[in-house]
Order: sequence, then C-alpha cells, then structure tokens
Amino acid sequence: MGSDEQVAAAIGRRLAELGVADVFGVVGSGNFHVTNALIAGGARFVAARHEAGATVMADAHSRVTGRPAVVSVHQGPGLTNAVTGIVEAAKSRTPLLVLTGATALPDVTSNFVLDQTALMRAAGAIVETITTPATAVGEAVRAYRRAREGHTVVLQLPLDVQDAPCPPDGDVPGPPEVLIEAEPAADAVTRLADLLAGARRPVLLGGRGARYARGPIEELADATGALLATSAVARGLFAGNPWSMDVSGGFATPTAAELLGDADLLVSFGASLNQWTTRGGSLPGPDTTVVQVDRDPEAVGVHRRVDLGVVGDTGRTARALVAELARRGGAPSAQRTPELKARIAGSRWRDVPYTDTGTAAGNGNGALVDPRTVTIAVDDLLPADRTLAVDGGNFVGYPSMFVDVVQDGFVMPLAFQSIGLGLAAGIGAAIARPDRVTLAAVGDGGFMMSLVELDTAVRARLPLVVLIYDDAAYGAEVQHFGPSGYPTGLVEFPDTDLAAIARGFGCDAAVVRTVPDVTEAVTGWLAGPRDRPLVLDAKITAFPSWVLAHSFEDH
Repeated sequence: MGSDEQVAAAIGRRLAELGVADVFGVVGSGNFHVTNALIAGGARFVAARHEAGATVMADAHSRVTGRPAVVSVHQGPGLTNAVTGIVEAAKSRTPLLVLTGATALPDVTSNFVLDQTALMRAAGAIVETITTPATAVGEAVRAYRRAREGHTVVLQLPLDVQDAPCPPDGDVPGPPEVLIEAEPAADAVTRLADLLAGARRPVLLGGRGARYARGPIEELADATGALLATSAVARGLFAGNPWSMDVSGGFATPTAAELLGDADLLVSFGASLNQWTTRGGSLPGPDTTVVQVDRDPEAVGVHRRVDLGVVGDTGRTARALVAELARRGGAPSAQRTPELKARIAGSRWRDVPYTDTGTAAGNGNGALVDPRTVTIAVDDLLPADRTLAVDGGNFVGYPSMFVDVVQDGFVMPLAFQSIGLGLAAGIGAAIARPDRVTLAAVGDGGFMMSLVELDTAVRARLPLVVLIYDDAAYGAEVQHFGPSGYPTGLVEFPDTDLAAIARGFGCDAAVVRTVPDVTEAVTGWLAGPRDRPLVLDAKITAFPSWVLAHSFEDH
C-alpha cells in the first residue's frame, strides 16, 4: 500500500479482506470508487435497478445466510431511495452495512446536500462517518464490525475524505474486535429452571434471535416436555420436529392457537413478542406465565408485559437450563402424548377444509382460481428444499402458511409493514442460495411497485419463481373497507397481463386461472435449466383472508 491509494480504494479493499462477499447497490459518482475496490478485492456486486430493491435484496441475503451483507449507494437521492429498506432492516435487527457517499462539508451548494445523519437515525440505523484520511479505514472497520454484531449500520463516506490519499500509516486494522459472550445470570437461570420444572403445559417459542440455537432449544424442550412454536419471521426454525406447532400469532392454526392459549408457561427465545406473534395480545392465554430471553436488554418487555426477563444469548441460556435441570433430576411434563403428536401432525393450514371459491370462465370473463388452491398446487410442485420470500397484503397468509419451508428458508420483510419488498427479497434470497429454488409470493400491487427488479433477476439467471396473487387491487384495503360500505375505486385497477410484462423482461411467464395452468407452467420450468425466472400471474378470487382482522388491529 502506498500513498497514491485513495481512501475509497483502501476502504473497499479492507472490507473485502474482512470477508465482505456480496454487495448490492446502484452505482453513482459518490460510491463508484469504493464499489470498484470491493469488486477488485473479490466481492460479488449485484447491480440492482433501484436502491430500494438493492437494500431489500441485501437484507434478505443476510437473513438467509446469517452474514452481514453490504449495500452501496450514492449520496442524497441514492440514500433516500433506500430508506424503506433500511427501516425494514433496522426494525428486523438485520446485520447490514450501507455504504453511502456524503457531500463534502461545509459545501452547502451541492444539489445532494441533506442531513443524512438525522435521516438515518430517524430510520433506526446506527450512523458512522469517516472523518480523516488517517482514520478512515479504521472507522470503516468499526462500522463493519458493528453490523456483524447484528445492527443495521450506515457508513457515510464524505467525498473529500474518499478522494484523499490514504497515508502509509492510515491503513490500520481499526479498533480491536470485542466478542460479546452473553452468559445469562445464574439467578435468572435458577428462576427460569424453577418455572420449567413446575410447568405442566410449557411452550418454547423461537424468534430470529434464536436462529443458531435450534439444537439447544430442542434439547431443552425434550427435557421439559415442552411444545415448540416460532414467531412468523422465524418460521422453519423447528421444521421437521414432531412437537412443533409452527407459527404463533395471527398465522397460527386453530390447533396451535388452542394449545398456545392453554399453555401455563411460555418461554420466548429471541422473539420480540409483538402484536403479530401474540395475535394482538390474545396469545398466550391470560393465565400463562411469560418469560422472554433476549441478548438485548432493551428488547425485553417492549411489546408486552413479561413475568421474567432473562438477558443472555439464546443458545447459551438454553444450554444452561438443560444443565441445571439435569443437575436437579426430575421428569418432563406429561403433555407429550401420542394423541397430541398426531393432532399436531394433522393441523397444517393446508389440511384445514375450505370451500373452493374458484370460478369458471363466462360472460366475457376468464376463470379465477382460489388463492388457497393455487398456493397448495405450487407447494406440491416445487422441490422440498426451497426458500420462500413473501410480500404483504390480504393474501400473505396463504404462502406464509400453506407453503412448507426449511430452516433459514423463509424471508418475511414486514417489520415496517411496507408492501413492494417481496420481489427484491426473493432475489436476494435466491442469490444467497442458488442451489435452492426460491419462491417469491407477492400481490399485484406490490409487484407493480417493484417489477423493475425482474431485470436484475434475469441478469443474475436465478432459479426464481414469482407467484403473483392478482386481484387487480390493493386487496387488503378492498376487503377491509368494502364490507363497511366505503367506496373502493381508489384501490382497484384494470386487469393487467402481468405475464406479458414479465416476458418483456426476459422471464418465462404464464397467466394462471386453473390448477392445470399451474401444473403445466411449473413442471415445464422445473424440467428446463431453471436459469431465468418463472412468473405466474395468478388471477384469483377475492375475499377477506383469516389474517386480515389481525393485520388491521390498532391501525
């Protein structure tokens, strides 16, 4: 390294050396050099068509891999275009590093002048800024390490500092890395062990904060006779476990809701216990003792009252509890019976009977397919080892609960309740796991907001299936306000051939009105090279989904 290396180049090179492997973004003059330096250092760059898409792709990539991803954007409008994705990542505690240019201060004449620090702090991100050529690389290293600890971090790169020569002694490792071993307090372990030992119907609930703790939590469940459940975003954490009831909250099956309501002890590992996981506060029951285990003390008790908060790493806490209960001896609760196992096995949403609402063609209208029926058909056709990414809307419960997923195979970017993120999330997930088929399940409204990223998926030659639940409307608003007599014309639109649009981008695509339409399109695509996306424009019947009431509580 010599004095002729610019700071931007030194930062990009050092981040690549630290392990940055995937970078998503849109390149402008403010992030041109740092992005090229990352690529030269061995990172793969995914050029999205919009900064919002790039940020959501990176968020999804990190959720699937567990590694921090990097976003690179231009200052000013490049950063503001990415705001929704940054808010989503910050609310989801996604490890993400956003590299953005910044106007050189005190220049107030630039069109790009913006108080980016205030904006990003309002978005919930941690903000770091390189300050001098001598300290810039160390400051970038610190920002990356903070992201790796589980934070969404925005690193501002002022143009004047970026362009300056990096002094020979400026390319330093930065502050020492601090590894936090979050051991739970001994008295907390004792108190929680007391509760578990005395529980007759315990349930252990896993959230995203428990993604690396499946083994210890399942071992604890076996030791106590507990049932298992997950928050929605952690779906798949206990996939294949016969005592897993799947998701708690608004997506819970009738059986799961009954068992959760009847639990006498619920121990949450790494889940926030927000209104979605607790079905607006109705789950678990009013007499259930609730314990929340989380590494972040500020996360405990935020969304609901808990009887005991335990601050500690979820896996280490579960292991400590297993050891404490083994030391005491004693038998697990008696709730795990063969009858209950069979009941849980037969309680999947897709196995709950329903009346198919599909219609035949007639009176100048084409046939419409029931959204539940088309979802089950796609679930049956795709390989079992798949990744699912979903968008928000009236339809969201069907792919989220009718499609089986594996561990780390579900991406739900709905912490901010924005629609339009599902397609980009599917692309990011597919780039993270190209060995799997990824299904992106979106509504026609969210698809229209984000369809430009089909170009990104085509260029990346991704094994991606996009299932569009097309009711020619913002279905949640139609189904929420329409039954009360309000006009819904503002949220209804002419029917559009979305398959034709997708073919224009270079995708395989089909309009789907019947199950045979689905079967023909998907089996044909699966038999081919799977090197370009398949888009299914499913023309669906419209009615309120079972999750709609929960979605509009407190809104």
